[in-house]
Amino acid sequence: MDERTADVVILGAGPAGLVLANLLRRDGVDCVVLERADREHVQTRARAGFLAANSVRVLDRHGLSAGLHERGHTHHTCEFRTEEGRFRLDYSGLGLGEQHTVYPQQHLVTDLLAQFLDSGGQVRFGAEALAVHDADGERPSVSVREGDGTTTRWRARYVAGCDGRHGAARTALPPTTRYQHRDHQVSWLGLLVEAPPSLDAVGYAVHPRGFAGHMARTATTTRYYLQCERGTPADAWSEERIWEELDLRMGAQKYGPLHRGPVIQRTVVDLQSDLLEPLRHGSLLLAGDAASLLSPSAAKGANLAILEAELLAGALADDLLRADPRGLDTYSERCLPYIHRAQAFSRWMIDLLHGPEGRDPAPAPPRGWPRADLASLRDSRAEQDWFAEHYVGV
Repeated sequence: MDERTADVVILGAGPAGLVLANLLRRDGVDCVVLERADREHVQTRARAGFLAANSVRVLDRHGLSAGLHERGHTHHTCEFRTEEGRFRLDYSGLGLGEQHTVYPQQHLVTDLLAQFLDSGGQVRFGAEALAVHDADGERPSVSVREGDGTTTRWRARYVAGCDGRHGAARTALPPTTRYQHRDHQVSWLGLLVEAPPSLDAVGYAVHPRGFAGHMARTATTTRYYLQCERGTPADAWSEERIWEELDLRMGAQKYGPLHRGPVIQRTVVDLQSDLLEPLRHGSLLLAGDAASLLSPSAAKGANLAILEAELLAGALADDLLRADPRGLDTYSERCLPYIHRAQAFSRWMIDLLHGPEGRDPAPAPPRGWPRADLASLRDSRAEQDWFAEHYVGV
């Protein structure tokens, strides 16, 4: 078996892994990124698209934001729709007065990847991490199946698990790791449509047939969500049915037609959340979806990943370059309050959009809902300020 070494082996080339890699590379820390997919897949997989104000500040601070400032655009309004009416919130004028930047995650990943490679960084595509060994020791290693079928072992001082909930990092954790999981009993059909946005706002439609969502991505593409029954295959609905449901739930006849176009990507998302504690086990540290899974109801996942990557990069650099382990010793405790807050707000959004009972689409929602919850958000300035601070914040 071929053996190789690096001070830090990073599993996964998503936002967490690539922000971490760029910051470590800038500080002169020897690192390598191992990614199971090929480069084309990494640069085209569509995920989140909303960057919180703090995420933009992190990227600005480290010179990683040129692409999002050139091609992204700011966003500050959301619109809630029901059969009874609609209302808007300009959240940039509420709470802390912050706004989002809309920049599709695949574009951010492409930028981060190019910057890392241009600086001489090493990414091994098609390299599937099979297992993390000796994580509780001082010289952990990762066994990797390369794209040509051969096996390589990477030895490191630290392994950063940024490879998601099903990656090798999680499987290496001891049974004493605390694990919390919640299935929110809601499923969404996620759609990427080749059509310009139909609203200049994020659209949240609460309807007896189920939730529908509208999120701008670029001038020519839009993300839609449709609540569906659990177990629905991604290809079960025809495009005709998809547009009929979107028109109905979003009130297109009442509020204006939706811009139509071909559905170029579809997936079913079962809304779930989980959390591991602590985020460090010896020489193995977790970030991004490997550390905690959030439902997409409040667009917090990528933003938490960027925040965690900055904290982890500073802690690793302090330990490896300055023999100061304090940052690594407190890494988990520093991240967990942000994760808890993001998960609590995501659960609140799920309840707001789907109701506390009968999560599957039903003939009618519980009596009095959602009018009371949405009316409070529509009419109460205190509720609006709270919403804005948590909606944009991490």
